[in-house]
Amino acid sequence: MFRKNQKKKAYDKENLKPIIHASICTGEQVAGFKDINTGKFTEVMLIRDHKDLYDFKEMYGIKDEEISKEW
Repeated sequence: MFRKNQKKKAYDKENLKPIIHASICTGEQVAGFKDINTGKFTEVMLIRDHKDLYDFKEMYGIKDEEISKEW
């Protein structure tokens, strides 16, 4: 509802990597962060369309080349 008033959130760029988890069977996609030390994935939001992906990137200040997809 008030998306324009949201402040950018920060994440630990040294230990966390932005990832899109995608299901091979259903095609469902979830954006979040993977800890590069432990491999643990933390979900942030469901990606239903391009707008959701854009919102996720804007929320955390992520560039296109920084995000990868895992199946």
